[in-house]
Amino acid sequence: MLKPTDVTIATLLSLCIQSVQASDTAIKQVWQAEAAFAQSMADRDFARFATLVSEYAVFFNGESVSRGKPQVLAQWQGYFNSEAAPFSWQPEQVEVLASGQLAHSSGPVFNAAGQQVATFNSVWQKEADGVWRVVFDKGTPRCPSKER
Repeated sequence: MLKPTDVTIATLLSLCIQSVQASDTAIKQVWQAEAAFAQSMADRDFARFATLVSEYAVFFNGESVSRGKPQVLAQWQGYFNSEAAPFSWQPEQVEVLASGQLAHSSGPVFNAAGQQVATFNSVWQKEADGVWRVVFDKGTPRCPSKER
């Protein structure tokens, strides 16, 4: 016969397992969204890129900042004009808040020759329609390596 404390412990364990599973699912979703974001550049698909940018996005570009989706898209349109992508990136790490509504992704940025030139950091928000979109994006130039 189960005691009330056994039921409480079982319920808590079940909630912990569900939380971990939800977190794993959210991490996979954000990873896939980031990969799709990067693939939109590789495929030269500006329309797909635009679907992954939040209306309220803030993107940093060196000393300038683009605020809101229209400014971000205007800033990034030029990167899609040539036949070949001027750079690429890929997720290396994704973390999601316990709430499942906000996430951080980061990873290397490569120039057209495939050399790592920067690291990106993006913040993703799960919006009302259930789609993860970028709300903050900033790249940091790679520090030059010291050769011995």
